[in-house]
Amino acid sequence: MESSAGLALQPDSRRYTLPLFLCDVAERYRDATALRFESRSLGYRELNALAREVAKGLVAVGAAKGTRIGLLCANRPEWVVAAFAASMTGAVLVPVNTFATSDERDYILRHGDVSILITQRALLKQRFVESLAEDHLAIASGIAGAIRCDALPQLRRVVGLDLEQPVGAIETGRSLIRAGESVSEAMLDAIANEVSPSDDALVIYTSGTTARPKGVMHRHRAPVIQAWRFAELMGLTPEDRIYSAQPFFWTAGIAMSLGATFAAGASLILEETFEAGRALACIERERATTVHAWPHQEKSMAEHPEASQRDLSSVRHVEFDNPLARLIPLDSDRWGMYGSYGLSETFTLATALPANAPAALRRGTHGDVLAGNELRIVDPETGEPLPQGEVGEIALRGLTMMSGYAKVAPENVFDEGGWFRTQDSGWLDEAGRLHWKGRLSNLIKTGGANVAPLEIEHALSKLPGLKAAHAVGVPHPTLGEAVALCLIPTGAAEALDPTAILGQLRGQLASYKVPRVAFVMSPSEVSYTGSQKVQLEALRERLLERLRGERTEIAGYTYGA
Repeated sequence: MESSAGLALQPDSRRYTLPLFLCDVAERYRDATALRFESRSLGYRELNALAREVAKGLVAVGAAKGTRIGLLCANRPEWVVAAFAASMTGAVLVPVNTFATSDERDYILRHGDVSILITQRALLKQRFVESLAEDHLAIASGIAGAIRCDALPQLRRVVGLDLEQPVGAIETGRSLIRAGESVSEAMLDAIANEVSPSDDALVIYTSGTTARPKGVMHRHRAPVIQAWRFAELMGLTPEDRIYSAQPFFWTAGIAMSLGATFAAGASLILEETFEAGRALACIERERATTVHAWPHQEKSMAEHPEASQRDLSSVRHVEFDNPLARLIPLDSDRWGMYGSYGLSETFTLATALPANAPAALRRGTHGDVLAGNELRIVDPETGEPLPQGEVGEIALRGLTMMSGYAKVAPENVFDEGGWFRTQDSGWLDEAGRLHWKGRLSNLIKTGGANVAPLEIEHALSKLPGLKAAHAVGVPHPTLGEAVALCLIPTGAAEALDPTAILGQLRGQLASYKVPRVAFVMSPSEVSYTGSQKVQLEALRERLLERLRGERTEIAGYTYGA
């Protein structure tokens, strides 16, 4: 079938597996540039060949269907190669957040039952290999391929992609490739051909409403369907050059950036880390046509001292209200993906409009239900369907819905009809288009990432002098929400130092989870329901009053100014 962008989409659902997806795009686009990294190019066929080499190494060291393979790596070609290599073996990939603290990393590895971990040596100030060896004696002094670590009971092997020499039980990437020489091409093909679209492929760890991240389990078909779908909706072609700051350890980076680029035969421009000035220079140098970044990153680029000096005229896929739009410049709203709705649980989009749909339509709704999905609005209490036009809870099911949460019983995830209750509110209009109204839960969405208040509150549970802590999302023009922290002392307010407490949290939580601001408040300033749950809206308003009253600045925005 043909998309509106003239792309021949993949009509054979039997090929909705990650290894066949890479095989298909490698055959279709062959020597075209798939990835650009540090001024180096990697073609589609070369990428497929490299992934096969790593896959054979993984098979040689024992990876098989269902094996959990962790990947702790930044947005660089090695991530892409390792991810597709794991898929060829039938293994389940567990991407690890590169912002994670050591405790968060270990939780993902343990909860995700990772038996093989692939990592890079270091990223900025983080020393991934050194940290693993320092934190776990069994890794520092163990036997390669036979790690026995009580804290990480399933872990047997760690591979340092860019290591020159082994570090304890951590092997080099070269040793993995050498091991693969014993595996034939025919054997790898036989293994890859037994991977089914319905097999589990990924466990994506993202913050839920609990103190620990949830492992969202997805089948092969979800990322592949969404890759073809995003390419069509965004109108991408082989001539496009996509710059992306979206990390690959979350679904948007995999589907919207990596998968859609490959489905279109376009080129993906990668950088390990984001820095506004460097990003602008990269977009100009590489003549990027499409820019994927979080709102606060877009704002930081637009406000960078060098922004006005950069030639961004090549960019044609950027939203009209994006701060970068004035630098291009755009004269009208011709393209945008904001007329959509989705979740990590649906591997991004569940509803959407084409990016070139009329601006009024894109701005007025959150789009049509996408093929293969079902959506209904239900009463949040009873689960009964509500009539068209009435606001209720959004419930979803369909082809790209997760298979479940890792180590959570299905009956605690889906209702009797197999519907996933999103804890988001919305309504459907007469055309069947969704209108999203907001969250029913207290999950905070900041800078494109989900943050669970309970995780922050749990990290402070043993702090002396603290009676209670409540994390709340307050509106922010570029972050969406900023995380604000309310601190209630057991005695005098002076006993708590908000600055010191935020500093303590920086050593316990990933950077994007650390509150931007903290206020000490008296118990009388916080109101509760009859069941002693915090009245979040009232608390949010009080925090906003403090922010405005003190003219607090967060990420370039001053409240009350």
